[in-house]
Amino acid sequence: MKHLFSPFKLKGLEVKNRIVMPPMCQYSVEKKDGIATDWHYLHYVNRAIGGAGFIIIEMTDVEPDGRISDFDLGLWSDEQVPPLARIVEACHHYGAKVGIQIAHAGRKAEDTEEPVAPSSIPFDENSKTPRALSTDEVKEMVEKFRKAIQRAVKAGFDAIEIHGAHGYLIHQFHSPLTNKREDEYGKDRTKFGREIIEAAKDEMQEDMPLIMRISAKEYVEGGYGINESIAFAKEYQKAGVDIFHVSSGGEGPIGAGGRPGTHAAYQVPLARDIKNALNVPVIAVGRLDDPILANSFIGNEDADLVAIGRGMLRNPHWALEAATILKKETSIPKQYLTGFNI
Repeated sequence: MKHLFSPFKLKGLEVKNRIVMPPMCQYSVEKKDGIATDWHYLHYVNRAIGGAGFIIIEMTDVEPDGRISDFDLGLWSDEQVPPLARIVEACHHYGAKVGIQIAHAGRKAEDTEEPVAPSSIPFDENSKTPRALSTDEVKEMVEKFRKAIQRAVKAGFDAIEIHGAHGYLIHQFHSPLTNKREDEYGKDRTKFGREIIEAAKDEMQEDMPLIMRISAKEYVEGGYGINESIAFAKEYQKAGVDIFHVSSGGEGPIGAGGRPGTHAAYQVPLARDIKNALNVPVIAVGRLDDPILANSFIGNEDADLVAIGRGMLRNPHWALEAATILKKETSIPKQYLTGFNI
């Protein structure tokens, strides 16, 4: 039976267990240049030492004005590649595989003077009103994603994740709440995402998996639900997505009637629905910090991998602790054996 410490293989990606460190922004770039720092190196390599099978580097943006903040990572310049390659190499040394999340914040770019979006609709009353991208600018944006993915491949990542969730630019295009365009990118709201996926596949090795993170449900009046997300996920799958990382929310104010649950595993049913409808591997996420609970979703085939976010922020060695609790074998660094041989 599959469990949290069963190996997982998809195309050329082989991971030693089903434990994923999901992308979580660190806001730790020091010179606003998008270049990874020693903080990023220590942060990610510690999770590799701590037993994570697959680490996804935080939201990394395709242009300076596409960042949530000026302190986010970027891949719009060749000088940003070597520090990321250094992280990948070290994580490989300690047994983890590494992906990177490529993104653009769109209207949720907080520090840029003029954010951009599919339509000129602000996120909320406290946000800047974005400028709607022209059709030509949308096509140029696809090429910015392409070039960032070229650099990610050059840095040696094992997989690429495209960020289509949490109210960022790709999500803004496929949401009816934020895409009011009348051009080709409004008539077909998945066109922007599909073109980015196709560009990514052109730049990636054939055996390199492409992941897409989606919000499978919007918690706001007029937002889409699981049926709509299954429909657009099918379009993205046809375009070349190999695995979906299933989250939710991120668009519009969260009304009291649609507030997401804060209970453990509240998003797992969404991941299971995507997995079953598309017959595709999925990563489940959302308050899965209890190893017994996380293990159950692998054993019950609700998900193929589980992402442990807050748990890994609190404890870089979450995976080693989970193996001890579940009585599963895993490789513990010899320097730490005394701590686990109780």
